Amino acid sequence: MAPWKLPLIAAAIAVPIVAGFYIAGPGLGLGVAALVAFAIIWVAARQVPRGPIGAPAEDGSRHVLLVITRAVEEPAAVQRLADAVGLGAGEAASVLVLSPARIGFLDRWMSDVESSRSEAQRNLVATVAALAKAGVAAEARVGDEDVVQAVEDQLQSFPATEVVLVGDGASGDADRAAAGELESRLRAGFSRIELGT
Repeated sequence: MAPWKLPLIAAAIAVPIVAGFYIAGPGLGLGVAALVAFAIIWVAARQVPRGPIGAPAEDGSRHVLLVITRAVEEPAAVQRLADAVGLGAGEAASVLVLSPARIGFLDRWMSDVESSRSEAQRNLVATVAALAKAGVAAEARVGDEDVVQAVEDQLQSFPATEVVLVGDGASGDADRAAAGELESRLRAGFSRIELGT
């Protein structure tokens, strides 16, 4: 943080409170103080750490994290993915397929996340089975609904050397934003593959 920002932040906190006390007395002063406290808590709660994600693998072998947003089961799409990532039958690589659980607003509000997790699990089963047919052995995990958070969580236990975000060609703004953030923050290599719908 630049040195001049701290006094500016302190003034932005103190001046409205003092002005409220000075202009209308304790009632308005306490009301303004409560609003300022709420604003500080709201801003702090919305902050997301923006440091680098992941630590490099220390064993010298290749670890690939495939992040899928839908099932990849068509043989042509699986072969295209395997070729693009360099995963062939003879390749020595540890592969983990991650599917973020896409939770809708109402499901989140009603704490009904099971259907979203089940859908992500179905995507994983279909994708891992299709990869196995193509000669690629992979593990599978369901992750957080936020793609960046899901990747960050998995990199705590799976030291990926490469992270591949697999899209379907109809990626929304959230997927593009996630890809941009992953590209800028990952310590591991990052690539994005669009397989088409």
